[in-house]
Amino acid sequence: MAEFRTDPRARDELITMLSAETKRVRDKLSEIKIQVDQTQIVVEREQSRNNDIMSELRAVQDNIETVPRQDIRQRYDDALEGRYRLLTMRGQLEKFASIREQLDSELTMLREVLGRLQGIEALPATTSAGSEESVESGRGAGMNIVRIVQAQEEERQRLARQMHDGPAQSMSNFILQAEICHKLFDRNPARAAEELDSLKTTASITFQKIREFIFDLRPMMLDDLGVMPTVRRYVDSFKDKNDIKVKLDIMGDERRLESHREVLIFRSIQELMGMARDYANAEQLTIRLDLSGNTGRILVQDNGRGFDAESAFSNEEGNHDARVSALITLREKFDLVRGSVVVESKESEGTSVRVELPLED
Repeated sequence: MAEFRTDPRARDELITMLSAETKRVRDKLSEIKIQVDQTQIVVEREQSRNNDIMSELRAVQDNIETVPRQDIRQRYDDALEGRYRLLTMRGQLEKFASIREQLDSELTMLREVLGRLQGIEALPATTSAGSEESVESGRGAGMNIVRIVQAQEEERQRLARQMHDGPAQSMSNFILQAEICHKLFDRNPARAAEELDSLKTTASITFQKIREFIFDLRPMMLDDLGVMPTVRRYVDSFKDKNDIKVKLDIMGDERRLESHREVLIFRSIQELMGMARDYANAEQLTIRLDLSGNTGRILVQDNGRGFDAESAFSNEEGNHDARVSALITLREKFDLVRGSVVVESKESEGTSVRVELPLED
């Protein structure tokens, strides 16, 4: 413990590394859960099919003297193939379940270590004005473009990983199932039809995941309906996917804004909710969006682990953890449109981020 107190830079670097690793493990865990669910569906289908084949075999055995030899051979071939496929898919399911269990344990350990590390010292409280001053003092004009470019590149890398481990993997499974259907068409049309039904079910599940992926990437309803409905939809989706209580308050009439303002408002809420989940391990979130006047106001407040905002944002050497770097990047984006970001944070009371954005030029 004393080591980190005497070397805060090393502690901050370790927190940054652990925060990034925690996020990576959480993303991987989410992906493996999808694979477990999809494989479980296939296993259940194969088990049902195997039961039907065994019933047919018992019927053949009861009428062995009257069943043609070719039919007997076909039934046994089907039984062997079905058994092999069932065992293969069960092995795949066990493999995914084992990976999920390992990731669960790893995530629990990372959260515990990160929590203890972030709670090494009692952090001083900061007032709203003090937080604003610390944000201002943390500015480095020469780093603005660098941080924004880095943030964009990290987002591209995250999306590439999600595409590779999600839809791309599912497409590979589609190809495999299509090949199975092709082989079965001439020999067993009924089985081929079952495979096509299974392929349709899997495709529907994957399609839903891709729709969610596209919504996170760029929700079409943001262009069609505006920022208020999009925020409501995103919060509902967030609550479904995460074990976090979220309270959303929206003030003002439904209105359309310039596209770049709607994007900034939605993305800031999306990013701040993600920070509360990934870095603060929050259990509760409060989001307020006020578009009733000429200035848009956003509040995102969590009850997770906070940090010393004054110290973090006044660190001229730039040794920030991932959460602080993300907040600095967010603030710099709003600076470009004459907006502002004010952060208040205490170790024991969570973090509150207030964002303001002019809604008119």
